Amino acid sequence: MVGKKTINPAELDLQEKQIAIKRVSKTVKGGRIARFAAIMVVGDGNGNIGYGLGKAAEVPEAIRKGIEDAKKNMISIATVGTTIPHEVIGEFGAGKVLLKPASEGTGVVAGGATRIICELAGIKNVRAKCLRSTNPINVVKATFDGLSSLRTVEDVAKIRGKSPADIK
Repeated sequence: MVGKKTINPAELDLQEKQIAIKRVSKTVKGGRIARFAAIMVVGDGNGNIGYGLGKAAEVPEAIRKGIEDAKKNMISIATVGTTIPHEVIGEFGAGKVLLKPASEGTGVVAGGATRIICELAGIKNVRAKCLRSTNPINVVKATFDGLSSLRTVEDVAKIRGKSPADIK
């Protein structure tokens, strides 16, 4: 993004949502050791959003760690009104997510993790589709990849040293 700025989560009124909690186990000499992994998303509903993965022996501890990690990894996304500026495809690993702008009144037409991320980011009208893997971790990271690569006309004009009217 143009002039990436750091976001201080203490200044924002953040909402927290859980994407997924999974039980994982490690087999050792004495048997299996069960642990939990939680994927959490935080957002202020105004274009600032972050995700985190927390791992611990207990579910509440994994959630707490996930929220802390999400607050450390916050990004600011470009929006135009209540939607995104342009169509974008985000990829991470086998996860691939298509995000398209939608007209007023469409709502968030997305499934699972992408829906939660868009709602917490404050995007009210968007269409989204998972094109490959539906693994929650990969979908979250692919969605963030797509959202972080969004540019407004003003951003592009600033990069090129032109006025926004010349870009259109």
